Amino acid sequence: MGSHCKRKGAAPPELRWEEIALETIKQISPKAFETLCQRFLRESGFIQVEITGRSGEGGIDGRGVGILSFHVIFHCKRYKNTVSASVVRDFRGAMVGRADKGLLITTATFTRMREQKLNGMVLHPPDLIDGEELVQKLKDWRLGIESTPRVIKNVNVNKDWLNNL
Repeated sequence: MGSHCKRKGAAPPELRWEEIALETIKQISPKAFETLCQRFLRESGFIQVEITGRSGEGGIDGRGVGILSFHVIFHCKRYKNTVSASVVRDFRGAMVGRADKGLLITTATFTRMREQKLNGMVLHPPDLIDGEELVQKLKDWRLGIESTPRVIKNVNVNKDWLNNL
C-alpha cells in the first residue's frame, strides 16, 4: 500500500469555513435568504431596503436606495451550482426602467456571466455577487459569521542554557 492511499477509517478532510457558511445558507428558507440579502445591502450602505415579495415582479425580490440616491433593485438566488445566463438576462430585462442599478445575489457562481461581462457581451449588466463574495462580506460585517483573533505562541526549550546551569 503506497503512502497516497487513504487509510481505512481516516477522517474526511475538514471543510473550510466558507464552505460551511455556504452550505448553511443554502439550507435556510427562501424568505430567510431574502432577509439575509436585505441585511447584507443595509450593511453595504443602502437605505430604505425593502423586500417586495410580490409575484409578477419579473425576478425582483426587493429594492433600495444607494448612498448617492440611486435606486437599486435586487434578486436573490439560493442556488447550489451555477446561475444560468438566462436568469441574469431575465433580471436585466426586469431592471429596465425600474431602477438605476440591479444586484443579483446568489449562493452559487457566475463564472460564465463574469467572463461575458468582462468581454462586454452583456449591455448594462446587474452587479453580480456570488456565494464566495457573499460569505466574505457577511464575515466582514459579522452577519452570522464571526471571526476571533487567535494568538499562537511558539515555545522553544533552550537546552544549552538549561544544561549549562
